[in-house]
Amino acid sequence: MATTSWKAETSCSPAAGWPDSSSVGAPIQGWRSYLRALECSACHAEFDTGVPCGVCPSCGKVLFARYDLAGLKRDLTPDDLRGRTWDMWRYRELLPVREPEHVVTLGEGMTPLLRVSEHVRIKDEGKNPTGSFKARGMATAISKAKELGIAEVALPSAGNAGSAAAAYAAAAGIKAHIAVPRDAPPGNLAQMRRYGADVLLVDGLIDDAGRIIHQKAVGCGWFELATLKEPYRQEGKKTLGFELAEQGGWGDDCLPDVIVFPTGGGTGIVGMWKAFDELGTLGWIGPKRPKMVVVQAAGCAPLVRAFEEGAEHARRWEGAATIAAGLRVPSAIGDYLVLKAIRDSGGTALAVSDDEMNAAQTEMASAIGIDTSPEGAATWAALKVLKRRGFLDGSEDVVLFATGSGASGR
Repeated sequence: MATTSWKAETSCSPAAGWPDSSSVGAPIQGWRSYLRALECSACHAEFDTGVPCGVCPSCGKVLFARYDLAGLKRDLTPDDLRGRTWDMWRYRELLPVREPEHVVTLGEGMTPLLRVSEHVRIKDEGKNPTGSFKARGMATAISKAKELGIAEVALPSAGNAGSAAAAYAAAAGIKAHIAVPRDAPPGNLAQMRRYGADVLLVDGLIDDAGRIIHQKAVGCGWFELATLKEPYRQEGKKTLGFELAEQGGWGDDCLPDVIVFPTGGGTGIVGMWKAFDELGTLGWIGPKRPKMVVVQAAGCAPLVRAFEEGAEHARRWEGAATIAAGLRVPSAIGDYLVLKAIRDSGGTALAVSDDEMNAAQTEMASAIGIDTSPEGAATWAALKVLKRRGFLDGSEDVVLFATGSGASGR
């Protein structure tokens, strides 16, 4: 791919009159969350936000946090965000933590959107604490856990989510119990242990780890933070969508034509699609929506297979194997939400090989100076596939997500 000298391209930079990073960690003034209720994404039953909740107790599906968007539309405009802290908590009205003293932050969010060619930009999530986009979801989930008085949390992880959970739990004074596949990246294991987490090594994949940690959590009374099995991790992930809109200048044409995202459990896609729905209701963005493109590994592609089959749910992928630990997710509870976002947006799903990821990792580092994880490199490799299939003609405004640093997990 031909490239030009890249630069940070954002209408929300210190040069444009916004606060610089010295504001991170400053006291949060004028705090208010417009959180209203929890709603099941399938049966639409509603539940109280003042008590810990996992999945819908009625049907077992994913719960969504819902907000008083009509009230917020009356009370706030995008211009009111000026002068706020340079992190994801600038969107506090649309985040679920009600009291500022419960916010646990390490400066997550507001990552750069870098232009690497005329039609391609990269959102570099490796700049987040613990080196990946997982920081966003864990900052929100752990903050809400603190607000709800939860003392111990548990989750399975392929690597980066465990590092993030351990870090934010340590900052919150909450004990984290994390089950991971025995062959999880050594760097992640070392991080979790440094943060003081209780790490359980499991023979098998992340869903095997999930079953084991669930049994322990039920027996010990730990609150579970597994992907989309509680309602707040995706609330942090949706700030990816908020930032794209703000970095695009808000309004009708602020979003890219296409978003290419590496997908394992699916909270990134689910969160962004929810963000666009909320921003559209507020009138902060127009009706245009990006085509959502899911990228998985050829050795573990249950969502790709389900998309190609026209299915609403993805069958478990047997014998999952890939160098991208974050993509080695053989089954996901939020599969129906990811597949709906792809189809509603006119997007697509595709898989790339480990060899393609390795080559893309090297190409990104040597050609544009971005050292990303295999998961992030999968989106770069996917560009060639999308063009070869005719999904892209080269004129679209495309944003790739480099979801983690190349150093994360090593």
